[in-house]
Amino acid sequence: MNEHVSAYLKQKGYEINSRACAIIQEAGDWYRLKETESHKRPTVNGQIRELVRLGFAKRAAADDANLCEVVSINAGAADELVQSVFRANRFDTQYRKQLEETSAQGTTACYVRLEAAEVLTDGSLQGGEIRLNYINAEGFLPLTVENGEVLEAAFWGERCQGAKKAVTLVICTREKESANYAYETVDFDAAGKHEAPVTVTLGPVKPFAVMQTAEVNSIEGMEGYGFPKVYGSIPLFLALDSAFTALFGDIEKSDAITFINEQLCGFDEKGKPIPPNEAQKKRFVFLGEKLPQKDTLIQTEAPEIRVDQFQKAIEMLLAILSTKFGYGTKKYAFDGAQIQTATQYIGERQDMMQELNKQRFQARQYMEGIIRAVLWFSNTFHKTAFDLEEEIQISFDDSYIESKADRLETCRQDALSGLGGQYTRARYLQEKYGLTEEEAVKWAGAEDMDPELGA
Repeated sequence: MNEHVSAYLKQKGYEINSRACAIIQEAGDWYRLKETESHKRPTVNGQIRELVRLGFAKRAAADDANLCEVVSINAGAADELVQSVFRANRFDTQYRKQLEETSAQGTTACYVRLEAAEVLTDGSLQGGEIRLNYINAEGFLPLTVENGEVLEAAFWGERCQGAKKAVTLVICTREKESANYAYETVDFDAAGKHEAPVTVTLGPVKPFAVMQTAEVNSIEGMEGYGFPKVYGSIPLFLALDSAFTALFGDIEKSDAITFINEQLCGFDEKGKPIPPNEAQKKRFVFLGEKLPQKDTLIQTEAPEIRVDQFQKAIEMLLAILSTKFGYGTKKYAFDGAQIQTATQYIGERQDMMQELNKQRFQARQYMEGIIRAVLWFSNTFHKTAFDLEEEIQISFDDSYIESKADRLETCRQDALSGLGGQYTRARYLQEKYGLTEEEAVKWAGAEDMDPELGA
């Protein structure tokens, strides 16, 4: 946590959850491939050797995010306004980014604000442009949590102020009597100095939304935060990095070493051997008068690369990881040269949908919370009259989870029933046997069929 933000919040009487912050920071370091102390290993001579960082935590979090991609959002009568605000605030790319961060660190958030609005003497706002501020877990502090819902929170993040970096802190609280929300905004410069905080009064609609992992957070003392999946799997990510580091070590030492008898060498003034070819100095090693075999003048040794042993170790680690990360179990497989990821696996296992739907419910609540806050800001400050209770339709990308076998069987039944004629039959044969479009048309006996028009 930023030291200036931490000091200000403590001065205001808020308690900083240092344990939660440390856990989130560690998960973030692994997700972002930062250097960690775990990757530094001392050697026998006291030198520090760094493990290879594969970034498998990033891969696992991205795999989760693939399954919660949104295809469309329809906000009814307010859809044009919502889409306009989302486009202006790059919601599509930021939401995708937050999906990964949620999986990795457990929590992300977004609060709605007005930019360039006029603050009146009574603390209310007038005019301004509706903006969305996206917050990762490191910039989020839940202040009040009831029944697992975050009702009050603080948000902070860095921004550029000219050529210097500055930090903005927003404390969102709710008045007990009126149940109206209020923002307290403080801007810190690089030295931690700040002007008097600006306080604005809002309304009863919560102006922020929080997205968490659907998995129950079993870590003690993390109320208001989602379970950071990367943190729970750090030992496995470290073991994978260790295994690949050892494998890379074998590969780096795999150059053949040529031993040469001293009888083929010349000697300099100090008695050091001179190899027959200057370019081969690094390849020839002087052993003495004779090599292991009496009559051998030159001998080449090729170090072994322990591929089989490392493959078994990596397979075991991925198998264990598949029971801890993502949706359900046994999602990652490493079979020979073929790797299967969660997005591929879930397409063949419909029983994974139950757990995935829990996460999609979290994502849906998050987006609905943002949209209703945007509509309230629009109604209040732009004099619109949108219905805050109107149904919001959100569709997710199901291309990953549609069963290939079921889709193929449906196509087969359509072909047998004659639906779509030879065109459907050709499509079935193409997918069933991996044919090209032209081959499938010939197999179906539909040489005269126009693939673009169908039967």
